[in-house]
Amino acid sequence: MTNAVEASERLIELVRGNDDIANHADGCDARTLISAESDLGAAFPPSYRRLIEEFGTWDIAGEEFLGVYQTPAMGRRLLGSVTETLDARSRYGMPSDLIVVMFDGMGGLVVLDSSQVDQEGEYPVLVWSPGAADRQSMERLAGDFGSFAFALCRRAVARRRASG
Repeated sequence: MTNAVEASERLIELVRGNDDIANHADGCDARTLISAESDLGAAFPPSYRRLIEEFGTWDIAGEEFLGVYQTPAMGRRLLGSVTETLDARSRYGMPSDLIVVMFDGMGGLVVLDSSQVDQEGEYPVLVWSPGAADRQSMERLAGDFGSFAFALCRRAVARRRASG
């Protein structure tokens, strides 16, 4: 079984090997990652951290991940997961131990639950929707981000390649 960080490494290879259907930024340095985690009040799990270090933000075959990045227009403001997480917390009352990593396309947010850390430092991947009453009502997508993201992207690339 592949662990979460190994799955992230395989995802990096998948993105790099499919540059005709993938996009990514330049990655994040340690200072940016520390600032992002400080702003969120939670550390990133190792598999998500590895992908942010490598790409900052990325998409492949229609699957888009928020990551962490900056733009010249927004200056030093940290965009992606940081902005979307802080916005969901303030606007919708999302719990402070959730980190937004992508949108589910149906009005929900794909989140990492930092209140449930496994032995590798990974967090489960859940779907949070505004108004969710409790954690038990949230859909669990995977036990860790790396495995979730790699499986999702591998399927998306296979579908894209099969459709021509």
